[in-house]
Amino acid sequence: MISLVDPMSEGPEMNQHKALILDEVRKYHQDVEVAGEFVPGVTEIWPTGAVHDVEDRVALVEAALELRVAGGSRARRFESVFARKMKRRKALLANSGSSANLLALSALTSHRLEDARLRQGDEVITVAAAFPTTVNPILQNGLVPVFVDVELGTYNPTVEAVARAIGPKTRAIMIAHTVGNPFEVAEMARLAEEHELFLIEDSCDAVGSTYDGEPVGTFGDLTTVSFYPAHHMTMGEGGCVLTSNLLLARIVESLRDWGRDCWCEPGESNTCLKRFNYQMGTLPHGYDHKYIYSHVGYNLKITELQAALGLSQLDKLDDFCAARRRNWRRLREGLEGVPHLLLPEATPRSDPSWYGFVVTVDPRAPFGAKELVDFLEDRKIGTRRLFAGNLIRHPAYADQDYRVVGELTNTDIITTQTFHIGVYPGLTDEMIDYVVASFKDFVRARG
Repeated sequence: MISLVDPMSEGPEMNQHKALILDEVRKYHQDVEVAGEFVPGVTEIWPTGAVHDVEDRVALVEAALELRVAGGSRARRFESVFARKMKRRKALLANSGSSANLLALSALTSHRLEDARLRQGDEVITVAAAFPTTVNPILQNGLVPVFVDVELGTYNPTVEAVARAIGPKTRAIMIAHTVGNPFEVAEMARLAEEHELFLIEDSCDAVGSTYDGEPVGTFGDLTTVSFYPAHHMTMGEGGCVLTSNLLLARIVESLRDWGRDCWCEPGESNTCLKRFNYQMGTLPHGYDHKYIYSHVGYNLKITELQAALGLSQLDKLDDFCAARRRNWRRLREGLEGVPHLLLPEATPRSDPSWYGFVVTVDPRAPFGAKELVDFLEDRKIGTRRLFAGNLIRHPAYADQDYRVVGELTNTDIITTQTFHIGVYPGLTDEMIDYVVASFKDFVRARG
């Protein structure tokens, strides 16, 4: 666990009290975290979930004892460590992965980008087989999503499909690495560069995934990450925008922090040493820089308690990713050859850190995906759809302005025939073997 508290600064009596409290927290954790026996058909096998240990509990309590609730030193420490982990110059925490997506896309509309900025009516290429928060920021900024189909098996679009969708109003590409499986991101980045497009990688499901040996998130102009409990590590809620472009980082920070122009941390003043020497807009010279706003922004910051949990979880991230890969392989090997099921495939030249295990039931099968899902759920095996299926078939998007290039054939198959099951680190080999056996029992009975 990474601790930012200097015990010597608190005085011996306070240190002693805190040490006693944290020792009791460790004892409490041992009392409540007794592992139960797995009972097939009775014990829930969740499709997603967070894994917490005693150090996570201690980190939260230690942060709470300091009563610094607003993001502070832990949040800044996390941003620094996580940026290095993801091989980006800047990491900016937000209160969710959805907010991170909103910040990343909104940053591209900033006046600070001058002629390169996105303007209302510009187009952004994406996919309809997505979680809505990859697409919503496009619409929320008055831009037009352009939808392309995805491939079954990888559940990502090809570079060729995206290239065909580029038109005179296209200005950006924003696509997620679906369930942790990288899209052809090196080639997509080259395509974006050739056409002078921005590229946003939604890596919310893909922390730890690599393409050509490099982490996803290092290819685009911006990348986003989620720390929701379903993802690779958690802060409870939380997200992050990463970039190596310092101008984009500064814009994201401004948008996240009410739209202010000042970059002082909360509780700090005059970091630039000229707080009362600015003239911006039509404000009088010397107007307090802490209260000058250069963007129409939001308040999307995180708390110090979230950052404390994030720092503790970050210590275990590599182990979490390894467990996800191991669980995915066990499922893949166990289900190999089962008829009527299309099993997932890693994108060539990638090493996914999987979010889930995706299954598509062949439309020609003697059973449907719903029958299989109902059977699994009855056996306490949790399932989830592949997010929205075809997003534009949902009522929220009925009256939205968008463009579709080609047919969304596979996206519609995903809507009716595709779901995913869990690979998260809390699953045991016994659970996974029961899942495999359940699939086989169902298919054998309906042959």
